Amino acid sequence: MVVTTPSAGAAPAVSPQPPAGVGPVGTSLMHGDLWSKDSTPFRGPGRSARVAGSSVPGGACAATFIGSDGMPVSLCTQFVGTAPPEFAVPTVTLFDPQTAAPVARLQLAKGGLLGGVYGYLDSRDRVVVADGSGAILRVAHRQTPNGWQVYVDDRVDVSGHIPDGDAITGLAPDFDNRIWFATTHGVVGTVDDTRVRSMHLRPGEDLGNGLSVRESGVSVLSTHALYEMRAGADGVPRVVWRRGYDRGVARRPGQLTWGSGTTPTYFGPGGDSWVAIVDNAARPELIVYDSDSGATVCRMPAFGGSGQGTENSILAWGDSLVIPSTYGYQYPPMAVTGPSVPTNAPFVGGSTRIDVSPSGCRRVWENRDRIATLPRLTRGDGLINSLGYGPYVPGSVQQLGPVYYVATDFATGQRVRTLRVGDGPIDEPLELTGTIAPDGTMWQATVGRMLKISR
Repeated sequence: MVVTTPSAGAAPAVSPQPPAGVGPVGTSLMHGDLWSKDSTPFRGPGRSARVAGSSVPGGACAATFIGSDGMPVSLCTQFVGTAPPEFAVPTVTLFDPQTAAPVARLQLAKGGLLGGVYGYLDSRDRVVVADGSGAILRVAHRQTPNGWQVYVDDRVDVSGHIPDGDAITGLAPDFDNRIWFATTHGVVGTVDDTRVRSMHLRPGEDLGNGLSVRESGVSVLSTHALYEMRAGADGVPRVVWRRGYDRGVARRPGQLTWGSGTTPTYFGPGGDSWVAIVDNAARPELIVYDSDSGATVCRMPAFGGSGQGTENSILAWGDSLVIPSTYGYQYPPMAVTGPSVPTNAPFVGGSTRIDVSPSGCRRVWENRDRIATLPRLTRGDGLINSLGYGPYVPGSVQQLGPVYYVATDFATGQRVRTLRVGDGPIDEPLELTGTIAPDGTMWQATVGRMLKISR
């Protein structure tokens, strides 16, 4: 077990050890670790941040991983594919760690929007990702006499468990070397070697977020309810407990689906005793459950004066949570599902820290940061790293202003670094996910570029 000491005012942080089948700690999963804490043990660019390189990869890269060889590899949506020519094609793209230039890519079969977003890096530096054909791929890379190559090293067909019109949206490994997958329309399954097992959630329940995993369970959040699940002896996922939540009257502006926009976050005593979500009520609430029983630990309004809603995962360190607001954020029309109520809202932003104890929830701070990426908390320096905008100006257009690297103190909520890194619309952050390398470099994509932000 790894124990780290947070900055002043934060709770002690405990991070359980990940399973052997996952790649390097901190750089192998979209949400930082299997518990979806969106944090890393490293320091970030922080107070001395500078842009050390950039490139134009020809697509928006939603998640970036760094393996034991130091090579950044991203799950990207290529604007125009080549084999055959088509628009918005998922690709696995490999980058030069020095120059940030793309050096090789592999085009995948086109499928659901999130098929090229959720994935992870295994212990052999292979990207585990689903493609549109109903297969789970292990995508490797190697250097050849003709340069770098990205290729499919292994393929498992799970299409027999995915109904027509459905697609895999989430992938995660568990502690028994199984792969868990979830589909847009509520199929949850496991892959053990080549054996595939699955079950279906209640009719009408969809999934738009990732899976979170602890040693004794898997947390799955649908558009209606939070599930704690385990695989039976036969590998079939089984429900341990289910808790419905207030999903509101419709999708909220700044969210992708009608329901909670958060990936469940395990945290608390032992590192995973509690699990947190934000619901979709008229005034959204943070709800913390006991991971084993589903009993409510505490609940309170997720935001004070910030925008009332989020599509971002909750950050966790020890017994503390940080929730960024995305209410009013303007996603591309093809990315969202169904109309929102209201139709539009200003993106005023805001983030808040809430500390949790068995006696209740307590708001520690709330700021006005307009964060436009999924932030990453670096425990090595106690900072929250992201891209975002300047203060909200009534009537301003989100996509046409300066874009900044923002470092915020976890203990106080105050900014310690604001660095202009680009301008919209080419550098619209699009709520994409970056990663922090062991040397403190932040690899963060925008809609048009891959940025290398270093100390």
